[in-house]
Amino acid sequence: MTSAPTASETPSAPSPATQHPERSPAASGAPRRRQSVSTETLVRRGIGSAFLILALCLLSFVVWVVFLSQLHYDRAQHSAYDALRISLAQGTVPVGPTQLVNPNVVNSPTVPVPLGTPLAVLSIPPIGLHAVVLQGTTGSVLENGPGHLRDTQMPGQVGISVIMGRRAAYGGPFAKLSTLNPGDTFTVITGQTTAQFKVLDLRRGGDPSPPPPAAGQSRLILVTADGTPFAPTGILYVDADLTSKPQPAPPMTLSPADLAPSENAMGTESQAWLPIVFWGQLMLLITLGLSWAWNAWGKWQAWAIAIPALGYLVFTVSDQVTRLLPNLT
Repeated sequence: MTSAPTASETPSAPSPATQHPERSPAASGAPRRRQSVSTETLVRRGIGSAFLILALCLLSFVVWVVFLSQLHYDRAQHSAYDALRISLAQGTVPVGPTQLVNPNVVNSPTVPVPLGTPLAVLSIPPIGLHAVVLQGTTGSVLENGPGHLRDTQMPGQVGISVIMGRRAAYGGPFAKLSTLNPGDTFTVITGQTTAQFKVLDLRRGGDPSPPPPAAGQSRLILVTADGTPFAPTGILYVDADLTSKPQPAPPMTLSPADLAPSENAMGTESQAWLPIVFWGQLMLLITLGLSWAWNAWGKWQAWAIAIPALGYLVFTVSDQVTRLLPNLT
């Protein structure tokens, strides 16, 4: 008959370290160390991120031009209207190609009216248009509203005045210009008067121009792109004669030779390439940083940080790219 084992002979319980030798450090509460990846993996992730960002840029460009540029236009018009209302009350709205440096100083020197300066309010009831007209016709100016061609007289003054506007992008203020009919009337409020105009006719490239206005009379020509939105096939002109009293015009100090090519109808701003290249370099740095952060922090953590910066960049680049398009688009 055998005796029961004594306490010294009783087997001891296995230690926690030996119970589950296959348990990982993460399961025991130790910090998990992210495994290093090869250079090939980093390069592959960087290339994949670059293509994804390029696709986002293309999509963002379409979204910006078709939808968000309208918000840009509305905000710019609101600010321009506030500025013009103050200038009208103070009597400081420019009425010529130049303005005084300091209106309160006698014999103050003059300088050309800066691009983007609010000049007038154009109201065309038949097409539901009510917009502030700005000085200049570059693509960046026409993003904010219709623009006055700088080497022509102001609307309502003796002579010929030209106002250009976009057909589709940035609010497309002149989108319905082609629906005007001879005899339609509209007004332009300037620093001199409320000028009233009557449409003579519409014309396109190759159509004969109407006879010039009689001496002492005034004509306004509205200009925009013709054809499919965002794919113009020509230029549309709307000729309108002044029916109210013409206002005197100051001497014209600018000629067509003084204008930049980007101010002419269907002109583009080639200088927009410089900020595009700059922002593109910054986007490349973000792509490289995203590839590194993906390995160091994780995929979703890296994208959570990169998306806000990329969102700002892609819409900024989209705005610059639109300046490479014809200014009447």
